[in-house]
Amino acid sequence: MDLVFAEEEQAFREEVRQLLRDGVPPETRRKLSEGRQLSKGEIAVGTRVLHSKGVPSWPREYGGAEWSPIQQYIFEEEVQAFPARMLFGYGASIVGPLIYTFGNEAQKKYFLPRIVNAEDWWCQGFSEPGAGSDLASLRTRAVRDGDHYVVNGQKIWTTGAQYADWIICLVRTNLDVKKQEGISFLLIDMKTPGVTVRPIKMIDGSYDVNEVFFSDVRVPIENLIGEENKGWTYTKVVLGNERVIDAGVGITKERIQWAKDLAKRCCEGETRLIDQLTFRKKLVALEVELKAFEITYLRVVASASKQKMGEQDPTSSILKLRGSEVEQNATSLLMDVLGPYALPELSEDDDASCIGSPFGAYGATTIVPACFYSRAATIYAGSSEIQKNIIAKAILGL
Repeated sequence: MDLVFAEEEQAFREEVRQLLRDGVPPETRRKLSEGRQLSKGEIAVGTRVLHSKGVPSWPREYGGAEWSPIQQYIFEEEVQAFPARMLFGYGASIVGPLIYTFGNEAQKKYFLPRIVNAEDWWCQGFSEPGAGSDLASLRTRAVRDGDHYVVNGQKIWTTGAQYADWIICLVRTNLDVKKQEGISFLLIDMKTPGVTVRPIKMIDGSYDVNEVFFSDVRVPIENLIGEENKGWTYTKVVLGNERVIDAGVGITKERIQWAKDLAKRCCEGETRLIDQLTFRKKLVALEVELKAFEITYLRVVASASKQKMGEQDPTSSILKLRGSEVEQNATSLLMDVLGPYALPELSEDDDASCIGSPFGAYGATTIVPACFYSRAATIYAGSSEIQKNIIAKAILGL
């Protein structure tokens, strides 16, 4: 594999940088740099900038840029480094590909332009109490009643449900077959009577995830994706896409750079942490780990163009498994840099400040929550144990 980017790819990188400089509002960039939360409106504006050339991975006929896998990689890398990583729900990454691959023409015509223009925030209704890693055990029911399905049940860990306009929802439509064979995909308007959202406070203090309850929710049959009881087949493709997205090369690069920058500010005696041999060994080992993973990631995305639309790629499990581990290692290194300054001291003047810290409030309010949140990286989108099972069966043939 040629690891050197071609001249035209380097030119494309410059185009992306210019797009970000011209289009992303300075205040949005500043908030992202400081690890602050953006409003739904700010994310929508930023998403329209990122989609101004088309959604990177989508076919051109549906509003996509139809960039090559390497171009998509460069785009994501620059977006993360700027920073301008804004996800308006799961519309572009998960729902759009699901609809243009398995949906009908009416669904494509209505929903896809609205996703491109960041008009609808989508959340993903997969996990349930008792059906997380074993997703096929889900119990949310959808019973046919005339020209509607009546949905009852509960979803949990639903990211962004408090902002969502729509939810893609896995439901059980047949109880008399093998559990994987009785599942269907429904598109549900979150404003439908009977839908209730209850936010869950996370360890980092945020409310990113939610419980979603369905009580006699009536969903038109035209909101069924593909065929009834074929939802598990579609789900495997969707999860493959999500695992590539969650590989997190850009996030890990950013956090290693944070560690370098902060280690230059922190001294033990008269020696900067960045100059200490023990720390440098840890840092270099992590950079080597990331480079090896990045090369694997590039090999996978370079071969993605050979896949047929809607085809499942089990190598995404390798990316999810290793990427989540490297991300956690990077945040652990950051916590090593912060040391005792990771604990915020509260005062009347500052919401969260580290008095006497060489990092100010930055470490306590940005890095510590990021480290806490990264603990979930080896769980969401399929736990590491699930990824190992997929790799063993689908790749190693064990």
